[in-house]
Amino acid sequence: MPLPAFRTAPGAPPRARLLSRLLAVVAVVLGTALAGPLPSARASVALTEVSDFGSNPGALTMYVYRPASLPAHPPVVVALHGCTQSAQVYADNSGLPQLADRDGFLLVFAQTSTANNPSRCFNWFQTTDNRRGQGEALSVRQMAGQAVTAYGADPQRVYVTGLSAGGAMTAVMLATYPDVFSAGAVVAGLPYDCTQDNSPYTCMNPGVDLSPDAWAQRVRDAYPSYTGAWPRTAVWYGDQDTTVAPRNATELRDQWTALHGLSQTPTRSTTIGPDATRQDQYLAADGTVAVEVDRVPGIGHGTPVDPGTGTEQCGSTGAPYFPASICSSLWIARFFGLDTSDPGGGSGGGGGTGAACWTASNYAQVQAGRATTSGGSTYAKGSQQNMGLYNTFVTHTLKESPAGYFTIADSGCP
Repeated sequence: MPLPAFRTAPGAPPRARLLSRLLAVVAVVLGTALAGPLPSARASVALTEVSDFGSNPGALTMYVYRPASLPAHPPVVVALHGCTQSAQVYADNSGLPQLADRDGFLLVFAQTSTANNPSRCFNWFQTTDNRRGQGEALSVRQMAGQAVTAYGADPQRVYVTGLSAGGAMTAVMLATYPDVFSAGAVVAGLPYDCTQDNSPYTCMNPGVDLSPDAWAQRVRDAYPSYTGAWPRTAVWYGDQDTTVAPRNATELRDQWTALHGLSQTPTRSTTIGPDATRQDQYLAADGTVAVEVDRVPGIGHGTPVDPGTGTEQCGSTGAPYFPASICSSLWIARFFGLDTSDPGGGSGGGGGTGAACWTASNYAQVQAGRATTSGGSTYAKGSQQNMGLYNTFVTHTLKESPAGYFTIADSGCP
């Protein structure tokens, strides 16, 4: 295959032209490894294109899947496809739309093009697209903002997930916009800003080993003035992945546990699903799962799905790189606290249909991410109820139901 050229400004120095060619090669390698030829069209999921969602500096396309029945102020999940794929392919095979129908959340599918990247990869490795306030990262953020404004969605319950290049771009969104995304799920992706001083090839395979603190600092540098709570992060990998090495799951774990101030030793481990996927969870002091790593046995690169009609099944194997295994989208929705079928209330801690309660000072509630502060006052996340002064003396009980939505429950909390 001839190497497609990235757009390079006229008169660019030789080094810039060389970098452009290098990035083009990366796109071809990752794109070819990820998806191969696209399957014949099978548009079983009806997506609506949204053309006016902002300045769109990354030249992306926005699609929305709106379930027939949505609650007031629904959550939003932004989904990012893999290389050579499309929003339609990801919608048709990931299982996310059927979960949105059941659990009542809005889906936004971002799509890139060959004009951006010859293999239709999100440009996770380019500083023009993986920094706050510019390029593709800003376009995705604008999509999330449009969903909140146009559909009356809850700005405190905006989530992001994606596969491969879309997974790497998920890490970009969590790092550059921690004030927008409450949580994310990286499927076969990479730690944020690995390519700061490494080749994209090296980052993908065999992967780069940095200390947890060094990885965490790269995220902090993405938004140096940010002082809020860090997004909760789930990581999914097939243990036979040869495209983006499973070592990246460990490095992602190191990056996000360090940001949350947690040990790299899991708080609890178990097996889930029909294939004995190993799930390691890292809990914050309030019992919330801050970081989760799911290692799927016996599969390579892709978004694991489990076609069928069971309560823990979803997705389709109708396109390459949706291997039959576990319904990862279900468990991701559960991690986000959106899965209404989960009798345990979701792995997010206080998610699902049940209510969880915390009694603490206003200061502690803000530090735990259950409240925000503005002008010296404290406000419950979601409901925006005024809790009084931001200090260690005023104490309230907050009830979380649904996940990410808090109300004052001083009179009692079941």
